[in-house]
Amino acid sequence: MSANSAEPAVLLEVVLVKAGRTKIRYEAALLADDGNRVAVRAPWAGEGVRDFGFVRFEPGDVFTEYYWRDRWYSVKEVRDSEGGLKGWYCDITRPATRSGAELVVEDLDLDLWRSGDGTAVIRLDEDEFAESGLTERDPEAAAAAVAALDELEALAREGGFGTLLA
Repeated sequence: MSANSAEPAVLLEVVLVKAGRTKIRYEAALLADDGNRVAVRAPWAGEGVRDFGFVRFEPGDVFTEYYWRDRWYSVKEVRDSEGGLKGWYCDITRPATRSGAELVVEDLDLDLWRSGDGTAVIRLDEDEFAESGLTERDPEAAAAAVAALDELEALAREGGFGTLLA
């Protein structure tokens, strides 16, 4: 679909599950689905402003989100209302599943932030991951989650996500 197309956007409902419960659900415009990677775009779906200290997510921000059916993470490019790049927020997740108009992703607590200028790469929520009990309940999933975080950190430090998201 071209930018000038009169065709309506195809919408997906993104469902983020954490510890067996729906954490958030929101509509997003489907940009692409090649059978493995799904790309969507959505406005900031949170309530009000969320200030992490290293970045603020706020009304007007736009997230272009990439999910994989064979990878243990998602990558969300975050831009402000003027189009300026804030950075990339990465969730460590089980591989995404899509059923019709619903894209379901299970959050495994680990996260990574890379600032738009590349000066900050921050591993997040390792304490939450340790407390989640995943290592004991599902050691294979825990190992895949840690490997995914390491992979994303290496990509972030080596120049970003250009090849991954192209």
